[in-house]
Amino acid sequence: MKNKLVLAFSGGLDTSFCVKYLTEEKGFEVYTATANTGGFSEAARERIEEKAYRLGAKEHVTIDVTRDYYDKCIRYMVFGNVLRNNTYPISVSSERIFQAIAIIEYAGKIGARYVAHGSTGAGNDQVRFDLTFKVLAPDIEIITPIRDLVLSREQEIAYLRDHGFDDDFVKMQYSINQGLWGTSIGGKETLTSDKPLPEEAYPTPMTATESRELELTFHQGELKAIDGETCDSGPALISALEEIAAPYAIGRDIHIGDTIIGIKGRVGFEAAAPLLIIKAHHLLEKHTLTKWQLYWKEQIATWYGMFFHEAMYLDPVMRNMEVFLESTQEKVNGKVFIKLSPYRFELLGIESPNDLMNPAFGVYGEENKAWTAADVKGFTAILGNAQKIFYSVNKNKP
Repeated sequence: MKNKLVLAFSGGLDTSFCVKYLTEEKGFEVYTATANTGGFSEAARERIEEKAYRLGAKEHVTIDVTRDYYDKCIRYMVFGNVLRNNTYPISVSSERIFQAIAIIEYAGKIGARYVAHGSTGAGNDQVRFDLTFKVLAPDIEIITPIRDLVLSREQEIAYLRDHGFDDDFVKMQYSINQGLWGTSIGGKETLTSDKPLPEEAYPTPMTATESRELELTFHQGELKAIDGETCDSGPALISALEEIAAPYAIGRDIHIGDTIIGIKGRVGFEAAAPLLIIKAHHLLEKHTLTKWQLYWKEQIATWYGMFFHEAMYLDPVMRNMEVFLESTQEKVNGKVFIKLSPYRFELLGIESPNDLMNPAFGVYGEENKAWTAADVKGFTAILGNAQKIFYSVNKNKP
C-alpha cells in the first residue's frame, strides 16, 4: 500500500518504459490508467490494456471521460469560437486537463500515494499534468521518470529489451495524437520554421473530390443536427461530422504559438469538424447577436482559450467566463449552409428565427424603413460633436 502508484498510461514508448522502470528499479506497485476523451477506439483500448499487463502493471483501467470533456470544455470553446492565435482549436491539448483530472481522481479512489506521467521536460503537457495533480491532490507525490532521467529513445528501448520486454519500437515518422476535438501531428517539419507538413503526414487522406453541400443546425449555440439528422450526443455529432469532412482535407493547418514554458512551438493538426462547427457557429452569431454581445464575447473567449491552453482550467475565473459565454447563446438558433470542396469550405448562409438582419427595419444600402433622412442628419450632427470640438480647439489637420 505504501508503494501504490498510478501511472497515466498511453501505451507509447515513454509510458511503457515508466511501467518497467517504476516496478523493477523503484519497487512501486504500478496501476496503469488510460483516460479516454474520445480518441481511442475499442481495438486501441484493448491493445493498451494488453501491453500494460505484459509490462507488469498490477491493474489497468480505462476511464471514459468523453461526455465530461464535451460538457465541460468543448461546448464552451464553441460558444466562444475559440481558436488559439486565430488558428488552432486547442485540440488534443485541451484533453490533457480532463485526462489529468480523471487520473488523479482514480489515484485517490484506490488510495495511491504516488502518481506518475511520461511527459518530457520540453513541452506543455508536463505542466498540465503537474498543476492539475498538485491542485486536486497536494498530498500525492508526482513521479516523472522521463523528465528526470533525460533518456534518449534508444536508451529507453535498450532498457525495455534488457528487462525482457520487446515490441515494435520502430518510430513512426510522425507523432499522431488523435482526439475528439482534433488530431495533432508532429514531425521533422514542425521542428523548423519554414517547412510545411507533406500530404502523407496527415492521418486522413484526401479522397473526396466532388463538392457537397451540408446543413448544420444549432440550438442555443450547440450543434444538434447534420443535414436534418438530429442527435442528443454532442460527441457523436462531432465524430459524424469529422467522418464527412476529413476526407476533403478540410481543417488542416500548422499552429505556431507560445508554450507555457516560454519557448515557441509549432504543431500540425487535422480538425475538420471543429473548424466547421466553430466557423458555422460564428456566422450564425453574427446574425443573431448584437454588436456589443459579439464584442465582449470575443474578449472573454480570447482569455478563456489562453487560460485553457496554459493549464489554468481549475481557476474559478474559468467558471465565471463559462457562465457569461453560455448566457450569450439563448438566441443562437438556426441552420448554417456550407459547401465542402477539396481542401476548403464555404459558408453559404444561414436561416434563423432570431436573425437580426430583419428587412422590416431596413435593407442595408437600399432602403430605410425605421428612420427618416432628417433623423440621420440630426444623428450625424450629434455624433460628430466631439471630433468637431477637438479639431476646432487644437487647429489640427487629419
